[in-house]
Order: sequence, then C-alpha cells, then structure tokens
Amino acid sequence: MSTDLNQKYDQLIADNLDNVQAHSSNLLNSYRKDAQQAFHKNGLPSIKNEDYKYTNVLPLYKQDWNLPQLEKELPMNINEIFRCDVPNLDTDLVLTVNGRFHEFQGNADKLPEGTIIGGLAEMSEKYPEIVKPYLFQQAEQDTDSLVALNGALAVDGLFIYIPRNAVFEKPIQIVNLLLGERPLLTHKRNLVVADENAQSQIVICDHTLSAERFFDNSVTEVVVKQNARLEYYNIQNQHNGSSQISSLFANVHRDATFHTSTISLHGGLIRNNLRISLLDEGAHADASGLSLTDREQHVDNHTYIDHKAANCTSNQFFKSVLDDQSSTAFTGRIMVQPGAQQTNAYQSNKSLLLTNDASSNSRPQLEIYADDVKCSHGATTGQIDEDALFYMRQRGINSREARLLLMFAFAYEVIDKINVRPLAERIEDLVNKRLRGELSRCNNCEIKCQ
Repeated sequence: MSTDLNQKYDQLIADNLDNVQAHSSNLLNSYRKDAQQAFHKNGLPSIKNEDYKYTNVLPLYKQDWNLPQLEKELPMNINEIFRCDVPNLDTDLVLTVNGRFHEFQGNADKLPEGTIIGGLAEMSEKYPEIVKPYLFQQAEQDTDSLVALNGALAVDGLFIYIPRNAVFEKPIQIVNLLLGERPLLTHKRNLVVADENAQSQIVICDHTLSAERFFDNSVTEVVVKQNARLEYYNIQNQHNGSSQISSLFANVHRDATFHTSTISLHGGLIRNNLRISLLDEGAHADASGLSLTDREQHVDNHTYIDHKAANCTSNQFFKSVLDDQSSTAFTGRIMVQPGAQQTNAYQSNKSLLLTNDASSNSRPQLEIYADDVKCSHGATTGQIDEDALFYMRQRGINSREARLLLMFAFAYEVIDKINVRPLAERIEDLVNKRLRGELSRCNNCEIKCQ
C-alpha cells in the first residue's frame, strides 16, 4: 500500500483540522487527535488486509477529492429539486446534506416527551450529559483506519435520542443528500440511543442530487438499552458515480432487540460494515440485506455479531442479484465468547448470478468458545433454476416474465423482513422496476444523474 497515499491523507487531515474544529463541537473535537493518530498508525487498508480482501478502496482514495465547503450555506430549496424514492410514508422527516444536519421536518410537538433529534455537533453542546457516555465508545478506530479517518474529519451528523418508555407512533425517516459542483469526500458521524423500554423505527434513504462524483464515509453508533426495540432500515440509492463506506456499530443490552436491513439499489462501490455486540442475556439481533447490482457495481457486506452473554440470539440473512460485470462480497462472522451458553445464531448468504461475467464471493465464519450453543451458517451461489423456468413456461408464462418472477421471489425473502409495511411495499415497487431495468437512477430526482 502506497506510503505516498497515506501521506496524502495525513496531510489532508492536517490542512483541514483547524477549519473542521471551528465548525464542529468541543466534544467531537476532543476525540479528533486520537483519531488522527490512529489513522496515521494504520494507514489506508489494501486488499492484503483480510477484511478488505474483496474490496479494493485504494483506487477511490487515489482520486482527487474535495471536502465540503463548511462556510458555504446549505441550500434551502431542497424540496424544490428533490423527492425521495420512498415518498408518502407517514414519517417524521430529517434531512442531512453533505454529511451535515440540515433540518427536521417532522412535528416536534407530537414526539414523545424527551425526544432529541438534531445535528450531532449542536446536540453534543446542548446535551453533553446524554451524548458523551455513548459517543466514540463503540466504533473501533484503533483498528479500522477508515473509522479513524471519519473521526478526524467528521464535522457533524445526526443525534437521535429515544427516551425511556417512549413508543413512536410512526418512523423517523432520514434522507441523506449529496450534492455539489465538484467531487466531494464526505464524513458523517451519527449516534442513535434507544433508552430502556423504548420502541422506534428509523428509515435511512441515501441519495445524490448532482452528477458529480461522491465518496461518503459514514460511521453510526447505536445503543439499544434494556428491553428496548429499534428497527433500522437503510435504502442505498445513489447514482453509480457515487461510492460509500457505511460502518454501523450497535450495542444491544438485556432483553433488547435490534433489527436492521439494508437494501442496496444503486452506487458505484458500496461497503457496509456491521458490528453488533449482544452484551447481556436475552439480547437479540436480526440483520438482513439485499443487493441488486449491474454494470460494474460492487457491493460488499461485512458483518460481525459478537455474542458476549448467555441466552442471546441472532439471525443474518443476505442476498444479492447480480447482472452484467457486477460483483458482490459477503463476510459474516458469528463470535460466541466464553460463557455465552445457550447462544442461538443463524447466518445465510445467497447470490443469484444473471450472467457469466458477474461474480460473488462469500465467507461465512463461526468462532465459538462455548459448548452449549446452536449455530449454523451457509452460502450458495448459482443461476436461475432452469427447471423452474421450464415449469413456468409450460404454464403459459413467457421466458422474460418467468425470469423476472423468479428473481423477484428470490429478492422478496429479504423485503418480507421489513416490518414497516408501507416501506416494504415501496421497496417492492423499486426492486421490481430495478429488475425490469426501468430504474437506473434516483427515480424522483429532478436532476438526471446517470
């Protein structure tokens, strides 16, 4: 891995540190020096790094990028040029632009008392006693240099606090927008805390608003306290000139549930890092993902679920449909720590190849240090079942429609795990259009990105 490239980003941090700190908060700034040192120590990951064996990020970092102009006012006419591909959901809407909080468009008066939704920088100044115990406590910047790079350069992001015993009547929908007139490298830092007995659903929509190249490196820390339930859905639908690395770290406490699902529709290179720690007895995690790729897209899902306590359960279910010369990768590890007896963990990864040029790599992994557990994993890669095609054609369904039906049935197993029914229905429509080749960009954006 190029020493010159590491020096380039060491210098990028040094050149922008004063300006970044001037536009951020004291609490975020207090972690910046450690992040800077961690990045300098480890450098950018190459494919020699086992965690990045199937995803080469160095060509992206070799490109020339600009950081967002922090002094520039964010556009106020977002609603005039953008409509989300997941519209008409009854949600409380939050907008971020280029990694910074833009506005909350929900009805704050109808939120449960004690709810906090806002920019991480501002909220960490306003509510340090709530933010500080959780911020930078899970994300592993000492060993992950891209998390460290985020810690050094992130100015803002989102903070969501769901108070104790609060039950949200409708989801919080976060729309992350990227726009600019030059190639942008953005860093967003998010923190989500669901306090004891709280229940909430969060829907994330990632979009681009201009045809420029973008590279987004985001880090999200999630805390699900005792007996709480948090559902976290992410729809990745940026244009294919945009790439993203999304790292999510979740701590799940006693008798709590964390449910997360990621739908990857568009984007050049997408790397999703998911690390979930089940800290106390009765903790449960569900993680699923669906990737639809074509052209030269690449999607890599890298998961690690750590069973640290007894009587915890987890399920992982990831699928991909690949066309053209696209590629996907999945590395999923189930870790069962000593003493984590009565663990029940399941993992599955399946890929459907539509061409001979598409490729998929899968590495399911188990690491078990307890003897009274039930763990299983599996991976399959294949093409459309010709016998099933023949059966459907014999019943009057033409070949193209039969293939589409089989592809949709394959994808639907993941969509069916989305508990927000209006969201699931909209994603069904997006996936159906994507499989038919009708959706080749952010469908409702007024700027016609390719």
